[in-house]
Amino acid sequence: MIQKGLKGIVAAETLISHIDGENGRLFYRGYEIREITKGFSFEEAAYLLWFGHLPDAEQLSALKDELKSNRELPEYVKGVIDQLPRNMDLMSVIRTAISAVGGHSGYGWKPSVSQAIRLTALVPTIIAYRKRQLEGKMSASPRNDLDHIANYMYMLNGKVPIAAHMEALETYMILTLEHGMNASTFAARVTASTESDLVSAVTSAIGTMKGPLHGGAPSGVIELLNEIAQVGDVEMVIREKILRGEKLMGFGHRVYKTHDPRAIALKAKLLELVGVDEWLDLAMDVEEIAVKLLAELKPGRSLYTNVEFYAAAIMKAINMEAELFTPTFTASRMVGWTAHVLEQAENNTIYRPQSKYIGTFK
Repeated sequence: MIQKGLKGIVAAETLISHIDGENGRLFYRGYEIREITKGFSFEEAAYLLWFGHLPDAEQLSALKDELKSNRELPEYVKGVIDQLPRNMDLMSVIRTAISAVGGHSGYGWKPSVSQAIRLTALVPTIIAYRKRQLEGKMSASPRNDLDHIANYMYMLNGKVPIAAHMEALETYMILTLEHGMNASTFAARVTASTESDLVSAVTSAIGTMKGPLHGGAPSGVIELLNEIAQVGDVEMVIREKILRGEKLMGFGHRVYKTHDPRAIALKAKLLELVGVDEWLDLAMDVEEIAVKLLAELKPGRSLYTNVEFYAAAIMKAINMEAELFTPTFTASRMVGWTAHVLEQAENNTIYRPQSKYIGTFK
């Protein structure tokens, strides 16, 4: 029996993460995601995925230092970006810049954690450099007094973010570090299984993430929030959309049959920030009313908010343009991709599935 898209087929054993779709739970290395987002930073969560355990103070300091020391873009990479057409999408820019890094920096088999850290450090700088270049602004050099997420936001806008916005984005990026054998992670592992280098593996993943069925930006949620803000009546807008049979963007998930644990964790963080930003407050109101109306008008469907819903609210609150959504997702998922490539390399078997010929014979 053919499983199109390999749906339901187990292709690898992993120690990295576990998704319990039936019960709405997500684990990183055995730690439930809410535990991670409540008490740990982006760097600590990344360390956990790369090394298999949480860092002590010395290990965390060393990781932060290594990330900071690898943030600067080499001049030749800046030159490559400078030569790219202005209308080239940002995901293609990231893919091209990362390829340039791999072509000059001695990447090869086997991949190393140091390579993973370097690529993770570079992606935010690539995104920020390109953004400010297109705006006709001087690039904002990385600041070593700022941690990973705060520095990313600083490089994008040229100013240190307020704590509430930084905390919200950091929570989102922790939640999107890793999510099992999704399409882009599978692409990275397939490439790595040929004993190709880490850069080739992650450029495969970036190309896969670029597809709208995987890494598409939550622009539909932004449009929904904008419409509700303009009309001023949450219940009326939501009720009319449901009755017209429109898909309510930001609700429901293909994997989770109940609450998306990432949405729950993100909401918990945003509850700490109530009153700080109007868009975050609006998102809370929309969720409460929409879940009630979905239960009333679509009984038995169990439709709840997914991580994209609150991600959209965060991006709106911090004034992040829609074209930065998927690149920002990529900046966090680089950790998960590289963790999977490192795991693949430790017990490698090349992926070689079969296909069934359905044509005719002449």
